[in-house]
Amino acid sequence: MRPAHELAGIFRQYGASYRAAHPLSRQQRRVMRAIQVCRTAALGAHVEACSQCRHTRICYNSCRNRHCPKCQNTERARWLESRKAELLPVEYFHVVFTLPEEIARIAFYNQAVVYALLFRAAAETLLTIARDPKHLGAEIGFFALLHTWGQNLLYHPHLHCVVPGGGLSPDHGHWVGCRPGFFLPVRVLSRLFRRLLLAALEQAFRQGKLRFYGDLESLQDAAAFGHYLTPLAEREWVVYAKPPFGGPQQALEYLGRYTHRVALCNERLRAVRNGEVTFQGQDYRRKGQPQSRLMTLPAARRLARRPPLRCPQCGSPSMIRLGFLPAYRWPAVPPEDSS
Repeated sequence: MRPAHELAGIFRQYGASYRAAHPLSRQQRRVMRAIQVCRTAALGAHVEACSQCRHTRICYNSCRNRHCPKCQNTERARWLESRKAELLPVEYFHVVFTLPEEIARIAFYNQAVVYALLFRAAAETLLTIARDPKHLGAEIGFFALLHTWGQNLLYHPHLHCVVPGGGLSPDHGHWVGCRPGFFLPVRVLSRLFRRLLLAALEQAFRQGKLRFYGDLESLQDAAAFGHYLTPLAEREWVVYAKPPFGGPQQALEYLGRYTHRVALCNERLRAVRNGEVTFQGQDYRRKGQPQSRLMTLPAARRLARRPPLRCPQCGSPSMIRLGFLPAYRWPAVPPEDSS
């Protein structure tokens, strides 16, 4: 059944006024336009015919944009089918690495650089701790998926890693499984991740790869940048491992939801009236209270802006597969002139 409200309708109603008042990158404008014209006459149409009764109907073409809420189901099904051959008959774990808010503010203006560093630090953390004989003593493999938003549509860069519960022995001769229900110690992961990412940020700063604007402009000074990062070295960072999946098939289904997920799906939209949009979402900042709630935003000033801003900059990685899994790809930190 078609949803009562669609993001495309909000863009058609409020997108033009927002674009006229706020600067957007070429990529963000392309995303807005793709969502706005998806399955309309602007993209043309095709004829579908029933092979039994010969009934025909005209259907408008889809935009197939990665960020369109109407265009992910088919791609997700194809992706899931191609991944089935990679499943292992073991437990799977979900490990999440989250950037502290102070670093997220830097990442907002340096997405390609910081996202690549985030992937590297998280991957090296998992591989290093897993290789340690005190913990697992194995070479693991995993998927790492970048998300840059939360369900409340606030900027919230973090990595979702889906990891089989074990790995190959150092000589690659046999399988080393983890303890049932337990993967790796979270506090050990958190502290190594913190050390690696802070060191990588300091190196990127020395190499001139970071840019600072607005209230962060003072961080162009080396002393100010060092002072900004110092408190983060003492704080506990958010890294957590969710309980294991029920099996490899459930892990694959869960992973598919993350690889083909959009910032705001049409099913979460509840109302559009008087220039405001109400949607269902998880508000992670409301501690001690129910997290799932209705949230309302001014459509023209804020909501129209948020889904396009969730598009990573060109050159930013969004997914890697590492270790013994196929299609190894390590995200490169862009040179200075690409940020």
